[in-house]
Amino acid sequence: MERWTALNVFRHAAELGSFAAASRQLGLSPAAVSKNISELEAHLSVQLFNRTTRRISLTEAGSLYYDRVSRILDDLEEADGVLSAMQDAPRGLLRVSAPMTVTLICLSSVLPKFLSRYPELSLDLQLDDRRVDIVEKGFDIALRGSDNLEDSSLIARKLMTMTHVVCGAPAYFEQYGTPESPEDLMNHCCIQFTLSDHTKVWTFQNNNRSVSVPINGRYKVNSSLAVRDALRAGFGLSLIPWIYVKDDLNEGRLQTVLEDWSPDETTLYAVYPSKRYVTSKVRAFLDFLVEELTPSNSHLSRGRTRVSPD
Repeated sequence: MERWTALNVFRHAAELGSFAAASRQLGLSPAAVSKNISELEAHLSVQLFNRTTRRISLTEAGSLYYDRVSRILDDLEEADGVLSAMQDAPRGLLRVSAPMTVTLICLSSVLPKFLSRYPELSLDLQLDDRRVDIVEKGFDIALRGSDNLEDSSLIARKLMTMTHVVCGAPAYFEQYGTPESPEDLMNHCCIQFTLSDHTKVWTFQNNNRSVSVPINGRYKVNSSLAVRDALRAGFGLSLIPWIYVKDDLNEGRLQTVLEDWSPDETTLYAVYPSKRYVTSKVRAFLDFLVEELTPSNSHLSRGRTRVSPD
């Protein structure tokens, strides 16, 4: 008895409920199927199938054996797939969902380099700050920024932790004063990014002290770029990832306050459907993201952006 063949014949017969159907699907003769099943039963000293002239069905022992054998065969098939994926060059269509602002600021300028590296790969990038169901919409991978990523069936890999700053235009602070403590923010015009995990409450840490400040500003908007525009216009102050305003801070259009306090952070994750192994195109994109979203790159070089280990 060739063990692999016998196990494969057994599984097909159990799933199809017919020796004849198994023989057709496997390209074996009915006699070969029957012989493999009989030799497997003899080897195990147990009857796997109840047989009648019209049909077959698994015995209790056969059902238990089928459950275990199916998992083993699946694992072997996926083990083969892992090696194939490693050897195969990324190709085909890669569908990616990503938030607008972080992609435009951190990634869009370098994505042509990714496509040049893998000429057999095509990229369909959908920018949307809303959180989409990537399984339902058929995405291979998504980027998500979150303080606390919700539990789900998705696999998540940390890419980058973005620290935030409280900042505003110098003209705003000249007119309304500078907050000296987090509590002072309640007396200021605070611009709120409505898709953030900390829209209504901003939390700050200083040594062992934690302060949570309720925010209820006149301007709420679901775009970080719109928040930045309002800051530049001197309309108010806001809590925003440093990387979104680093040029404005360096050039003096904006200035930070409450620098002794550590505000909320947002971690950027790559998430993808739960599978036993990752396809070569998804693995290539994950590796590229890690390569680009590191402080050693010029546009992410300042210490305000910290990369989290895998």
